[in-house]
Amino acid sequence: MLNARATHLTRRGILAAGGALGLGAALAACGDDDAKSGGSGNGTTAAKSGPWSFKDDRGTTVKLDEVPANIVAFTGVAAALHDYGISVKGVFGPTRTADGKPDVQAGDMDISKVTILGNVWDQFNVEKYAALAPDVLISTMFDDAGTLWYVPEASKDKIAKLAPSVGISVYDRQLTEPLQRMWALAESLGADMKAAKVTEAKKKFEAAAARLRKAAKAKPHIKVMAGSASDALFYVSGTNLSIDLEYFKALGVNFVEPPEKAKAKGGGWFESLSWENVDKYKADIIMMDDRSSTIQPADITKATWKKLPAVKAGQVISRSPEPILSYDKCVPLLTSLAEALEKAKKVG
Repeated sequence: MLNARATHLTRRGILAAGGALGLGAALAACGDDDAKSGGSGNGTTAAKSGPWSFKDDRGTTVKLDEVPANIVAFTGVAAALHDYGISVKGVFGPTRTADGKPDVQAGDMDISKVTILGNVWDQFNVEKYAALAPDVLISTMFDDAGTLWYVPEASKDKIAKLAPSVGISVYDRQLTEPLQRMWALAESLGADMKAAKVTEAKKKFEAAAARLRKAAKAKPHIKVMAGSASDALFYVSGTNLSIDLEYFKALGVNFVEPPEKAKAKGGGWFESLSWENVDKYKADIIMMDDRSSTIQPADITKATWKKLPAVKAGQVISRSPEPILSYDKCVPLLTSLAEALEKAKKVG
């Protein structure tokens, strides 16, 4: 199963979000009692009622007689829309952890109030989706081919026949661009973009970006490594194609960059290391993938990990390779890295 899935993923799945999704999500695809498919800018602003249209990042314009009421979205998209006051009926993608708690990608959504169509990779209950009478399906895209994230290849045609779709690209661009696109989408769906909570979040984001730029300029010698852990391998991500890392790099952060020849075959933008070689790169700060499909720093027991200078110095922070695309949720990402840089000592 893993080999077949890995073959299908290639650029899109193996490290589409810059962490270790290829093995993480694939290995996590072991079942969810709610949903197995096999067996809640360029956009046009609309009133809260009346005709609606939105041009997505595939260049496709979706037109409906009414503003969508029954929205189904990838979990992270639903979480971003929630921050703008837009509710969805159903979600697909990492939503609920094994202990029943909201996944990190669910943000502040009340997951008990949405229908979970699929909780892991390759799961999407088409029958439940149809029963929701969806007006539109919304997801992100991690390639330039318009592939909707977490919509299974095997059932994508059936899904496409039930409702039009909107794709927001998170491929080969900086974080600010998809943030603006999600803002435009939420506005088109009737969100109040002049609400104090919304405008304040955007101001905080801009302030946090300025703080990170200042911290990076003050500590150009501090090397940051983006990592992700599985039981067998440690992954080092390059900044190319990752919306968060590309943006942080543009703000001046000095990242470890695996050489092209060391990166994954099939177009991936990360390097796989055995735990014995986890010290290959010198790093002063390590940013670790926070997704539930990966092993979190507190749970890594490998002796080689514990010996890393950044780990011994307590200079390990979390990273969200699939950021929730609202300004509110992205502020902590900038603030965390800025704080780490401001406090960091040269240890690598």
